[in-house]
Amino acid sequence: MKLLIHGRNLEITPALRDYTQTKLERAVHHFGDVVREADVHLSVARNPRVPQQTAEVTVFANGTVIRAQERSENLYASIDLAAGKLCRQLRRWKDRHTDHHHSHGHRASVTPSTEDVSDDSQVDASLVQGRQVNLPDPGVRRKYFAMPPMSLDEARRQLDLIDHDFYLFRDGGSGELQVIYRRNHGGYGVIQAKE
Repeated sequence: MKLLIHGRNLEITPALRDYTQTKLERAVHHFGDVVREADVHLSVARNPRVPQQTAEVTVFANGTVIRAQERSENLYASIDLAAGKLCRQLRRWKDRHTDHHHSHGHRASVTPSTEDVSDDSQVDASLVQGRQVNLPDPGVRRKYFAMPPMSLDEARRQLDLIDHDFYLFRDGGSGELQVIYRRNHGGYGVIQAKE
């Protein structure tokens, strides 16, 4: 499994890197055939009065993004909690994919490895010559990802896997973008564009 560890407001020591790697390898041990890459963000709050240390783990499993985030007063405890949550989410994801509701032989597409998609050819020209650096507005973070059409039920399952309050998806029937979200008082809601 390819593991990327990033730190915000802290230095990633070899001991912290080894601890994180050990915990994540143990969490994905039973799912090693589908988990190819994990992205870990460890952060410490800048305000010393707020003892908040966060571990955020994003795993790519056969084209599905599974995310777990935990906060506590201790970074090692946050890593433990995030690894446990990730293991539960992977188990839930695997149970749904081996569910009897799927037709026989139906499987999720396999995500190609980094080696399969990388191009090792040498670049001779400059990649930055003649280009102007344009930084995004402060506070705006952009994310890009594929949006294959899916049903509302599939979008709800994806929402449960990513550990966010909402999920943007392309409706399989209409092809339009929609947002499914968790309601404060339980259940789910859907936001659709009005004609």
